[in-house]
Amino acid sequence: MKNKVRSDEQVNLIGTLRMRFHAHLQRHPGVEWAAVLVRFDTNPDALRSLEEMERTGGEPDVVRMDVATGEAIFFDCVAESPKGRRSLAYDRAGLESRKDFPPESSAVDVANEMGISLLTEEEYHFLQTLGVFDTKTSSWLATPPSVRELGGAIFGDARYGRVFIYHNGAQSYYASRGFRGSFRV
Repeated sequence: MKNKVRSDEQVNLIGTLRMRFHAHLQRHPGVEWAAVLVRFDTNPDALRSLEEMERTGGEPDVVRMDVATGEAIFFDCVAESPKGRRSLAYDRAGLESRKDFPPESSAVDVANEMGISLLTEEEYHFLQTLGVFDTKTSSWLATPPSVRELGGAIFGDARYGRVFIYHNGAQSYYASRGFRGSFRV
């Protein structure tokens, strides 16, 4: 991943994020774009992670402001799991346990390289209140240690008008499963 976003890329990225923010006001009621913009001024390195979210197809958007810290919280808000983050095992241990045809990487490794976090189950349910996501794909979610210790990992999708959280072996991967991230700035 690039270490720093060039100034012309910063302008383009901030413009894209601003247009998406205003096009989807229902995702962040009561949040003002000026408050988000201030967060970039205080943490310009944050644009690197948001650029990676954008580059891999996540269409990041603000979903709320953290009242305690003042941070703007971004989620991947693309309709289906980001195309640039699919066909991944859940984590490094899952990847290494794959005997045949291992994928290139894992969701946890890619998220760490991007400087973002996988959505939790609770965050995924919250995301689904903001729109309808993952009706044809699924997304790996941050998995509780008790499930991971047994070799599993969880993922979510939306089908039949409701949200489902499932389990799979952490070594599994599918062309239609990626991961959604969150990022705080």
